[in-house]
Amino acid sequence: MHRRDLEGSEKVLRREHLDTLTSVSNLGSVLESQGKYKEAEAMHRRALEGYKKVLRLKHPHTLTSVYCLAHLLH
Repeated sequence: MHRRDLEGSEKVLRREHLDTLTSVSNLGSVLESQGKYKEAEAMHRRALEGYKKVLRLKHPHTLTSVYCLAHLLH
């Protein structure tokens, strides 16, 4: 369902829309919980890069994304 949500968001809202980036992050979290760490890392990195580009580094969404990636890498 998260992949389906992401595909729809990318088509309708585009890749760098905040809701699409949230979908990317959510998918990363699900993949992490499934033990698919390589895929999860790719999603968390994609979300982080998108948030940094759209919102800059000090925005709460960006900082949450930093945390998600750090948690995965830990």
